[in-house]
Amino acid sequence: MTKRLIMSAPNGARRGKADHPQLPVTIEDVVACAVNVEAEGADALHTHVRGEDGQHVLDAGLYKELLIEVMAKCPDLTVQITTEAVGRYSAQEQFDVVARVEPDAVSVAMREMAPEGGDLDLARRFYHDAQEANRAVQHILYAPEDVARLDRLMAEGIVPKGYGSQLYVLGRYAKDQESDPRDLLGFLAARDATKHIVQDNPFMLCAFGRAETACAAVAFGLGGHARIGFENSLRHGTGKVAKDNAERIQVVAHIRGEMGYEGAIDKDAVLKVLGKS
Repeated sequence: MTKRLIMSAPNGARRGKADHPQLPVTIEDVVACAVNVEAEGADALHTHVRGEDGQHVLDAGLYKELLIEVMAKCPDLTVQITTEAVGRYSAQEQFDVVARVEPDAVSVAMREMAPEGGDLDLARRFYHDAQEANRAVQHILYAPEDVARLDRLMAEGIVPKGYGSQLYVLGRYAKDQESDPRDLLGFLAARDATKHIVQDNPFMLCAFGRAETACAAVAFGLGGHARIGFENSLRHGTGKVAKDNAERIQVVAHIRGEMGYEGAIDKDAVLKVLGKS
């Protein structure tokens, strides 16, 4: 069977218990969630950590603790950290947290690490250091024009040519943050027009709102993978609020199976999908 990966994104940077009582906030919460989503078919876990006030933080110590705790309970589950800035952290702070944690996998918004008019020397160091460390880097891209810009950064040597995978974010700026599966087509058209992004490099999408399920199915059918969870949607395709993150994974994993696909065999396969060279 053909492989299609599902990554669980259980909390994100902005939602809390007030949004859903089963949204994991503490490290203990996230570890328990990891056990449950893996049991339902998740191949990887996209992680954020929170400070004592419950707010998203880029804290190397907390990330290291989380990685150790998840590995102890779920040794076969691949864990990806994020450098999401939430309008608060600089590119240098994102660079520093990855250097200190040394994760196997990390997702990085191109607009944050290599912003227009920003310090591209820092960006060059980040991406080349990551490649030398054999780290799986997933480029977070919010619009088709981001795909074209990533290709230019590769042409300029800021990002090593062909390095990393892409995460296409559908509906981040849509009305009411409701995604449309057709949004993926613009990303794929932009990808087909590139010269330095390897055309068969893996891609994954995440989507907002109740269309998250439909977007995942379209991604699977078009050769991609899906990131699913309360970070982006609390609801099933019917509009019903999910009981927890594991239930969202269960639903999408069932669809994956009905489409004739299955998850990854091992961590190496997952890391390649997430951008390891």
